Amino acid sequence: MSAWGHDWLIPDWPAPARVRACVSTRSGGVSLPPFDSLNLGEHVDDDPVAVAENRRRLVARLGCRPAWLRQVHGLAVAQADPGGVAEADASWSASPGVACDVMTADCLPALFCDRAGSRVAAAHAGWRGLVAGVLEATLDGLGCAPEDVLVWLGPAIGPQSFEVGAEVREVFVAAQAQAADAFVPSANAGRFLADIYRLARIRLAARGVTAVSGGGLDTYHDPRFFSYRRNPRTGRFASLIWLAD
Repeated sequence: MSAWGHDWLIPDWPAPARVRACVSTRSGGVSLPPFDSLNLGEHVDDDPVAVAENRRRLVARLGCRPAWLRQVHGLAVAQADPGGVAEADASWSASPGVACDVMTADCLPALFCDRAGSRVAAAHAGWRGLVAGVLEATLDGLGCAPEDVLVWLGPAIGPQSFEVGAEVREVFVAAQAQAADAFVPSANAGRFLADIYRLARIRLAARGVTAVSGGGLDTYHDPRFFSYRRNPRTGRFASLIWLAD
């Protein structure tokens, strides 16, 4: 149980005290099955009134102002703006109380901050965004030296559940040879099990970011989280990071 109530998660990482972060789960909302209960995604055919109430409850509990995004599996990084909805897959902020947030249901959420506690960022990384460079783009948007950056990897599909085709492995390995370590053959011929956490760490390390925490959860097998691979008609949970006032 987290300090925010229900079974929401507080990242365990060495972030400065001023940096606040939280990951919601399925608990605490009003949406009906299969979106039960705290679905925060507006694009999944849930009742818009229920989604609005779920978002209101999230804001009331956390006390921050989320800057919602229209995520498109791209590389755009926006400055977090609670007054708008940017088409982007990452955002950054240096303003107290303004939360960078991403919504996922198997894709990797990554939270960033600097060691001084002056800037934060959040990124949504499916495998396409990951290989295209969304984490690197987020680092550029954060604007900090790599040695000053801390990263926390949130709940995503785990390495025993994320089966991909050989073409996915090939595109990662073509970009970085060491990515081969993140794939093992699955029981299905020509298919591989991919470790998205390992892939993210490899890409961050290539940019000089080695202070990376988190990983180890599997949204596919953990019923606390929505999972698109488990049920394509499902909701979205949020990973948020902000600076305390």
